[in-house]
Amino acid sequence: MTGSATELERVATATGDEVLDEALHALDAAERRRRRLDVTLAVATPAALLVMWQAAADTHWIDPKIFTPPTTIARSAGHLIAAGTLQSDLAITLARLVVGFAVGAAAGIVVGILLGLSRPLRSAFSPLFTGLYAVPQIALLPLLLVIFGVGETAKVLTVVAVTFFVLEINVVRAVRGFDPRLVEAGHAYGARRLRLFRHVLLPGIMPAIFTGLRVSIALALVVITATEFVASTNGLGYLVWNSWQLFEPDYMYVGLITIALVGVVLTGIIVAAERLALPWLRRSRP
Repeated sequence: MTGSATELERVATATGDEVLDEALHALDAAERRRRRLDVTLAVATPAALLVMWQAAADTHWIDPKIFTPPTTIARSAGHLIAAGTLQSDLAITLARLVVGFAVGAAAGIVVGILLGLSRPLRSAFSPLFTGLYAVPQIALLPLLLVIFGVGETAKVLTVVAVTFFVLEINVVRAVRGFDPRLVEAGHAYGARRLRLFRHVLLPGIMPAIFTGLRVSIALALVVITATEFVASTNGLGYLVWNSWQLFEPDYMYVGLITIALVGVVLTGIIVAAERLALPWLRRSRP
């Protein structure tokens, strides 16, 4: 009788393992289907819009002189690439954007942590930063041009400003909203100061940091483009503005599409970095 009971338990355990394996395989298959659908929609939607744009221009449902069809834009992009103009403007804009973004993000994270942890510092500087953030950063460009002249410094500092304020606001809010029970748990396990910051506080505010990075990279791209409209003779913003002045909409669309692609790629890099740095966050999302 005992042998029979043991055999039944073994069969039940094996059956349970098989059911669990099948359930896990089913979940993995469903996740793969969702990812394939996501990729398909991400590619198919812009492609469909381009086809409709081309068809509308070919049938003159829209004015092709103003809404240049995609085929013409592609040929114009080829001309700019062959001349080296597009690569040069892209490299210049990226250099300004990346330098300003890196400096502004680093400063915003450090200042945000300090203000979040220190009430006196927060009381002293938060009203000032709130007032400065309310001023459109592009509006600071004339002042920066007066101080630093017509050069790269003023352009980069506009990117630094917008990135700094977004990160500072996000990090301060994350630090102040941090669950104190996690700090108490860290103390219970012997974490003090630097170890507490590294192993408890920093992982807890990383989601807010990456949110700030995603938001600020888009705003930084807008600011540097607007800056190049009015205070530059190169860059993607200048390409768009100069093409508008010369009424060359095909080249203008090349610049606009390139700017959009830069935004997509940089945002994708930040999202990929977030997934690598915060794998537990990805698993907790549907």
